Amino acid sequence: MIEKLLSQDKLLGVREGLRAEGKSLVFTNGVFDLLHVGHVRYLAEARALGDALVVAINSDRTVRELKGDRRPIVNEDERAEILAALRHVDYVTIFDDVSPRSLIARLLPDVLVKGGDYGLDEIHGREEVEAAGGRVVSLPFIAGVHCGRVDEHYH
Repeated sequence: MIEKLLSQDKLLGVREGLRAEGKSLVFTNGVFDLLHVGHVRYLAEARALGDALVVAINSDRTVRELKGDRRPIVNEDERAEILAALRHVDYVTIFDDVSPRSLIARLLPDVLVKGGDYGLDEIHGREEVEAAGGRVVSLPFIAGVHCGRVDEHYH
């Protein structure tokens, strides 16, 4: 499982290897704090869009910046390990910017995926991926699955 946890530099090497093999890379990102079945189903759908799925998670510092001092509930190393344990996730990396745009611009995945709570025009990195010939997908929420905001439950 540790081999799934990659620095950004190692991830870029993996990306080049996938390109050389003619394989496609799917990218998604987020906090993934307190994983629930909606996340698992979302990641399975994302993985089905290509040959390998990388999940980039916000560092603890950027989670606090985005969501307040009470977050994250689970630290970045544990969030990364939990995601890496999922069979649909091929690679996990941690990024320390509020936006994943610079990582996406370096990686240039074939498919950039976000959840249905983001409109296509709100997805960071969209312009870079589309300019490189990739596609951007917003996956819809699954009816009946709890996707409530963690903030509402832990304040």
